[in-house]
Amino acid sequence: MSTSELHGELRRAVRELCARFPDEYWRGLDAERSYPEAFVKAMTEASFLSALIPEEYGGLGFGVTEASIILEEVNRSGGNAGACHAQMYTMGTLLRHGSEEQKQQYLPKIASGELRLQAFGVTEPNTGSDTTQLRTTATRQGDHYRIRGQKVFISRVEHSDLLLLLARTTPRDQVKKRSEGLSVFLVDLREAVGNGLTVNPFDTMMNHATTALFFDDLEVPAENLIGEEGRGFRYILDGMNAERILIAAECIGDGDWFIERATNYAKSRVVFERPIGQNQGIQFPIARAHVNVRAADLMRFRAAELFDRGEPCGAESNMAKLLAADASWEAANVAIQTHGGYGFAVEYDVERKFRETRLYQVAPISTNLILSYVAEHVLGLPRSY
Repeated sequence: MSTSELHGELRRAVRELCARFPDEYWRGLDAERSYPEAFVKAMTEASFLSALIPEEYGGLGFGVTEASIILEEVNRSGGNAGACHAQMYTMGTLLRHGSEEQKQQYLPKIASGELRLQAFGVTEPNTGSDTTQLRTTATRQGDHYRIRGQKVFISRVEHSDLLLLLARTTPRDQVKKRSEGLSVFLVDLREAVGNGLTVNPFDTMMNHATTALFFDDLEVPAENLIGEEGRGFRYILDGMNAERILIAAECIGDGDWFIERATNYAKSRVVFERPIGQNQGIQFPIARAHVNVRAADLMRFRAAELFDRGEPCGAESNMAKLLAADASWEAANVAIQTHGGYGFAVEYDVERKFRETRLYQVAPISTNLILSYVAEHVLGLPRSY
């Protein structure tokens, strides 16, 4: 089977699965602020969430290109891949930097869905995107580490068995570089919650299962340290390019969904005895949104191609995420404007997807930080922060 045939079959398979979860399903979950358990179960059983896990550990052994197609199609169908996308890429830190014993212990169970690794603990209330300044500490005491601190905007903790946690193991004043002294741990949430870890859910603009975490002398076995102590920041960075590409793909899916909805409505909605899509004031914004989504899509595939070849792709991954997030947000606004008052009506689903795609202007990295990265690392301008 050729690559194009594989991708075509993959798209069809994901679309068939997503057809079992129509707009009404997602709309109902959004109204109740509920987690899409049935959808996640179906994605797991179809092995889609194990796309990036090598076959030797029970996964599909796909590249980021194929993984991105899976997530794109979920959002293209009107769903929200953010409910489970971390199950696909968070394990990358374990895969690349964990010991063989750790990989044998966890990856097959993550691939099968027996274990969920969907939570990633980095962001803190007082440090935001300045990861090197995080204040959560992990202190070695014999055969375990004692964790103290807070995390915020940590999604899917209540629906995960494992949490990938970044904490400081060496005080900032004892390291040469601020990125040193950070370590990564695999926390078993089944044992941690109520035994040093408190999880506080809070509502956000979109249904995203978001929580704040409080660590009060949580004990984590030393064997749950991933890689070497103090090198965690580098480990985390290794996985960010994949995350950027996959989020870009979700935005592409959103963009195409908005454009299709806007186009169909513009064809059918008649005002002043003519379809509103006959007016260039309606046509041009939709057409421009389509052009921008297609351009972002090209950068997504370019970044994925480089990643899968093992070549440097930091600039391309960041640019793909920025372009795709901007394109999906533009398409969302176009869809709202085309629908007029109906764009705000819950039963049309535009307002739900509008809220969901707005997130990617901010997370997992804000567009401003991407521009800072490009300015410094691509254009050679002085570091701004």
